[in-house]
Amino acid sequence: MPSASIPFSDLTEHPIVQAPMAGGPSCPELAGKVSEAGGMGFLAAGYKTPEAMYEEIKQLRGQTQRPFGVNLFMPQPDNADAGALERYRAQLAGEAMWFETELGETDHTTDDAYEAKLAILFDDPVPVVSFTFGCPTRHVLERFARRGTYTVVTVTSAGEAETAEFQGADAVCVQGVEAGGHQSTHRDDPQADGTGSGLGLLSLITQVKETVRLPVVAAGGLMRGKQIAAVLAAGASAAQLGTAFLVCPESGADIVHKQAMTNPLFARTELTRAFTGRPGRALVNRFLREHGPYAPAAYPQVHHLTAPVRKAAAKAKDPQGMALWAGQGHRLARDLPAEQLMDVLVTELAMARERLAKQGGTAAGGGPV
Repeated sequence: MPSASIPFSDLTEHPIVQAPMAGGPSCPELAGKVSEAGGMGFLAAGYKTPEAMYEEIKQLRGQTQRPFGVNLFMPQPDNADAGALERYRAQLAGEAMWFETELGETDHTTDDAYEAKLAILFDDPVPVVSFTFGCPTRHVLERFARRGTYTVVTVTSAGEAETAEFQGADAVCVQGVEAGGHQSTHRDDPQADGTGSGLGLLSLITQVKETVRLPVVAAGGLMRGKQIAAVLAAGASAAQLGTAFLVCPESGADIVHKQAMTNPLFARTELTRAFTGRPGRALVNRFLREHGPYAPAAYPQVHHLTAPVRKAAAKAKDPQGMALWAGQGHRLARDLPAEQLMDVLVTELAMARERLAKQGGTAAGGGPV
């Protein structure tokens, strides 16, 4: 178990983190292979029951003795507009009929069993825990520190990074707008459509590094070793990649999702509330085009509402009805086993650092902070 006082760059052999991707991709097999290859594998506890999270941790421990992480979703305010939800339900009625399923119920809790998951992680500590959609209290972070668990808070602004530092996080994961999946903002503004907000990763790293003293893990659109070198040179201690690992055979993502990453039919991504009610970056498909403009700011209610349709679309192997989460670099995805992808990324990173050194740049970049 790593000490919570050491820099993030000392936790792994290589400065590469496999992003926690909720909904299936970040399974124990993928996380185990990444950790064994010298990176940091992550499990995604979001949407899972506490029992399922615990079982995945046990499975992962059977595959690696190296450091790994578990990501938790922070509780969300229950302030969804009931009228807007019902209007969106009516909007989606045709989807349910087409896929021969029923729309989901929206009366779920909004805390994602946060307290129960915390209890498990306090009782049986893991090396690293990260948080999405908010920042835990100082009390929670101190309890993790006493157990030797390294804590990382995902941020999308310098202000959120300040909050994480004040509360006592060990590091921040700085998520640029290029990232696939949900924008990890601490507060989702219902008045914003989410499609034009957010900072690019390099600008955000600079702002955060000039605001807080915490180590930075950089995330957002990273697919190649030379991009990792760039964020390390900008001051990050490590790079977090999601879409790059999503297509690996060990990933739990649906095969239709994997194939869509490099399918010319899906040429671009957009931020949308269509699938979950929170802005997230996905490949532009029919569902996104038809329903995105009408989706309310109601997370996780919209997630539960659309879940049966998305599941039925995957079963029918129809990418037009699925949430095809993807970062802006999705066309650079490589269908390689996770261990081989790690080797390629490490080699590319070394070559890029060597070029930087020859040019008089910051070859090492992102050293211990």
